[in-house]
Parts: sequence; C-alpha cells; structure tokens
Amino acid sequence: MIIYGLKNCDVVRKARKALPGAKMHDVRDSPLSREKLAALLEAFPETLVNTRSTTWRKLSDAERLGDPVALLQTHPALMKRPLIEAGDRLYLGWTPEIEAVLTGGTAAN
Repeated sequence: MIIYGLKNCDVVRKARKALPGAKMHDVRDSPLSREKLAALLEAFPETLVNTRSTTWRKLSDAERLGDPVALLQTHPALMKRPLIEAGDRLYLGWTPEIEAVLTGGTAAN
C-alpha cells in the first residue's frame, strides 16, 4: 500500500497512523511522473486537483485554465490528499468510509 501526499499534511498523518504498514510517497520531495499524474486524473477527473486549497486560490485565472497535469507537477500541494494505492484500487481522501475499508474496521458515524 502506498500513501501519496505531503508528509506534513494533517490528514496524511492520520492516514499514516491508521495504516502503519503503508509506504509514504511525499509528492513534493519526489514528484510524480507526467504519466502517473495523467492516470490519476483519469481516475479522479473532478477531484484530484483540490480547488478549495490555499494554493489554488493564489493561482491566476490563466494558471487555473492550464493543463492540470502541468499544474500538479508545478504545484504538488494542489493534489487532494491522501491518495492511497492499495493493490489495484485507488482511494482519494481520508473519510471514515475509506478508513473502514482500508483498516478492516467500520465507518464512524
């Protein structure tokens, strides 16, 4: 299992604590390839780029309209986190439902 995100992100820290055997891939320290980002955008076309982030709000309108893969390569913090690769399945975010699936527990209400 691989957790993609930023090592100093609070939500990523929660996922790492709940999934102690998972490998951490910090997208800022080791950027994802253009091919990997394109595949992730295909899997999560509407949600991979976090349009609610501070980084997004600081971008110009022209930057926001640019190629999302290039945008994620330039600004790794724009990726919604965590992105978790568990075998052949991908999960985006850290909701109680995703936590339950990945830890074998039950979703918190």
